[in-house]
Amino acid sequence: MDRQVAMQGQSLVETATPVAPRLSSVARRRQIREKLIAGFITVMAFTGIAALVLILVFVAKEALALFLEEEARKEASLSKMFLPQVVRAGKPAAFVWQPVSSVPKVSMIPLFIGTLKTTLVSMVVAVPVGVAGALFAAEFAPRKLREVLKPTIELLAGIPSVVLGFFALMVLASFMQETFGLNSRLNAVVAGLGLSLAIVPVIFTVAEDALTSVPRSYREASLALGATPWETAWKVVLPAAAPGILAACVLGFGRAIGETMIVLMASGNAAIVSASLSDSVRSMSATIAAEMGEVVVGSPHYSLLFFIGVELFLFTFILNMLANVWTRKVLKRLSGAGA
Repeated sequence: MDRQVAMQGQSLVETATPVAPRLSSVARRRQIREKLIAGFITVMAFTGIAALVLILVFVAKEALALFLEEEARKEASLSKMFLPQVVRAGKPAAFVWQPVSSVPKVSMIPLFIGTLKTTLVSMVVAVPVGVAGALFAAEFAPRKLREVLKPTIELLAGIPSVVLGFFALMVLASFMQETFGLNSRLNAVVAGLGLSLAIVPVIFTVAEDALTSVPRSYREASLALGATPWETAWKVVLPAAAPGILAACVLGFGRAIGETMIVLMASGNAAIVSASLSDSVRSMSATIAAEMGEVVVGSPHYSLLFFIGVELFLFTFILNMLANVWTRKVLKRLSGAGA
């Protein structure tokens, strides 16, 4: 009996011996596969970073010629770009954008004002609509309604901007002029309203995710203390999701300030310095789109358009940095209050 048991044990040992090398080879192949996948992901990530850096270097290099070449410095000096210029003899100095003329006038002020006016109108409309819609979807909407509401609003993000611009040009412009009697059919209000249709989905999606990620314990504690659902949503959930909502607004602002086709089609493209929202405007991004196709490559006008692109990038970058600092302060204050 003992001999039979010993023989069975010996056979088990003999059959189990090849398993260890087999397992080690499987583990080795798995490690190699995981390293290849990790390497591929790393290469893709650095490819994206490298592409961004190369784009910035190219744009900056083309814009730098504006300050290095003598002809470009004379035609587009800083005094011409940011100070009033004498357009006609005997008339007061003014801010004018006329880069193609016998005496080029390249003031950036009309473009700044036009960009800010359209962006301001779009944010005034899109931020309340997007945040309120996100708050309703996250806190008050029934489940079935939320399943329909969220994809419907997010579907707006898939509509091409040229379609939204055409809608603003043909429908919104006529409606606004007939209803409010605006001076110009195409103006900052029409462009801003068309622009708001493009950024509402961005603000709604990010804000709704931020509101949904607020811990449920916050809501339960507020309701347990006697607060109504509206008070809980307004005084507890909304402040707790403030950093995410701010990020949504910053993303929407970046989309609005860089949008081209909607503003190009619905703003009137007139570089006018005016405080009235009913006047036609010309934005920086629309200027690049309208003039880049006809400009002479290597000319001062060509470098000036790239300089506008650098300004747009710097403006958006500074805004993101300020929003990041503010978000950190809010998170620190919330964490201190929670402690």
